[in-house]
Amino acid sequence: MKLKNLVGDRFKNRPSDCQIDSHAIMIRGGYIKYMANGIFSSYTPVKRITRKIEQIIREEMDAIDGQEVQFPVVMPAGIWEESGRYESIGSELLRFRDRNGSPMVLGMTHEEASVHLVREYAQSYTKYPFMIYQIQTKFRDEARPRGGLIRVREFTMKDAYSFHTSQEDLEEYYEKCHKAYERIFRRCGVPEVVSVKSDSGMMGGSVSHEFMLLTPVGEDSIAICSECGYSANMEASESIVENTRDEFSQSLEKVFTPNIHTIEEVCDFLKTPVEKSCKAVVYQKNEDDSYVTVFLRGDMDVNETKLRNLIGAEIHPAVITEESCLHAGFIGPVGISENTMVLFDSSLKNTNNLSCGANEDEYHFTGLDLSRDVPNAEYHDLAKIKDGGICPCCRKKSISVSRGIEVGNIFQLGTKYTKAMGMTYLDSEGNSQYPIMGCYGIGVGRLSASVCEAHHDDYGPIWPMPIAPWQVHICAVRSDNEQVRATADNLYKTLTDMGIEVIYDDREVSAGVMFADADLLGVPLRVIVSPRNLKDNCCELVSRDKTFSDKKSVGEVANAVAEYVKEKMNI
Repeated sequence: MKLKNLVGDRFKNRPSDCQIDSHAIMIRGGYIKYMANGIFSSYTPVKRITRKIEQIIREEMDAIDGQEVQFPVVMPAGIWEESGRYESIGSELLRFRDRNGSPMVLGMTHEEASVHLVREYAQSYTKYPFMIYQIQTKFRDEARPRGGLIRVREFTMKDAYSFHTSQEDLEEYYEKCHKAYERIFRRCGVPEVVSVKSDSGMMGGSVSHEFMLLTPVGEDSIAICSECGYSANMEASESIVENTRDEFSQSLEKVFTPNIHTIEEVCDFLKTPVEKSCKAVVYQKNEDDSYVTVFLRGDMDVNETKLRNLIGAEIHPAVITEESCLHAGFIGPVGISENTMVLFDSSLKNTNNLSCGANEDEYHFTGLDLSRDVPNAEYHDLAKIKDGGICPCCRKKSISVSRGIEVGNIFQLGTKYTKAMGMTYLDSEGNSQYPIMGCYGIGVGRLSASVCEAHHDDYGPIWPMPIAPWQVHICAVRSDNEQVRATADNLYKTLTDMGIEVIYDDREVSAGVMFADADLLGVPLRVIVSPRNLKDNCCELVSRDKTFSDKKSVGEVANAVAEYVKEKMNI
């Protein structure tokens, strides 16, 4: 491929509306073009990258007996009604009617479609186990797309679905798929991706893991233990707090606290540490706007995913009205209105001498002893784990919280979809059973952007050889020089005939422009053909990551390039 024929422009300056580096690089480098919020067109470089990622994924899925299929992008609402998700999923699912008035959806995921495909086929235990997968366009109407290809509305995804006759068989295959994912990310050049325990969310199931690329620009918070290696998404990580009771419990006393509302203001006014306070966080259920009040220790924050899972309902921050009988800023567990569901976080266990709201404007209590003043309280894990918190695995205070981008996920779905959609098989004794499912996803475009985020410098991306848009970039500096032109042309033909992927820049532009464009394309190996080098009958080989630089005679260049490419393909 000659660079002068490559469709798409490259830009010197960073776009002002790009918040993260990979987004800016992909716009500047001619990889993607914005069309609508969360929707992009792909130019040739990123298409070549994603095609290579897809091939790696296919090879690894085929290696664990996956069978590639393809589901429709557009599906009738009926199969989503069977699973119950047509109504339970919010506006992320795009619903519409076709010309005949039939309700349809754009696929954001394909659990229903996978069951629909095989439920007539797999009616005997002899058909199991099996796994089907696809690489397909999906649409999820994200409320806040961001970061270029990191979070979009239209995207390409590999999703796989396995079917089993026993939980043991699912767990064995789940582990096999887990190892396949590790190989995929290693081959794509991001072996630093970590597997973390996660919340299953709308997918359902009891066990799930996310594969996270740790980076400060990530949207997810990951709890990692430096002692035992435990890792989990903050949404799924247990928060453990060990409290020590004061030797003597004070009496519960009402204190006048004028114009004080936040927990920090209360503690400052009372001159007590925030750990000796009980705060209230109020939500409303989406379904009926009924109130839910969570009490937790003052230095903790509510994990809303845990709360949703506990109460089985979607929630939003409360709008506290006079009719609620709740006193914003002064809500406490003693004498609270019966108009709200009341929940207690485990961080309040074994506590006494706390401050809290008195359920009366301008007043707080001191001396709260939960075991004495709220004896019937039941405690639940509803808080976010904290930096320096206790590890749920080794029980040491060794938790650190990092940011990460989710590049893949796997779920043990159980019988959630097969039971809802009436998929059964006859076991060896002739009894009807529901198959057990697993689900395994990787966002292809997001993975390409994540690799860029992990491997770039101030000048552009540093693509790993296995997924780079091209393997070698020939820069013919001063292509108007007859010797330079002839040498570069011959090298281009020789390398191409050897099966090496080459992008060739023979434009009559300055060396600065040529090298700036080469940096933005991020090809792993650059071969510089210039009058200066040819005076010594050699060409310069330079790696994009600046770790390798060498000069080879013109006759040795092709073999040296081939050896370098071969070595870097085996990462």
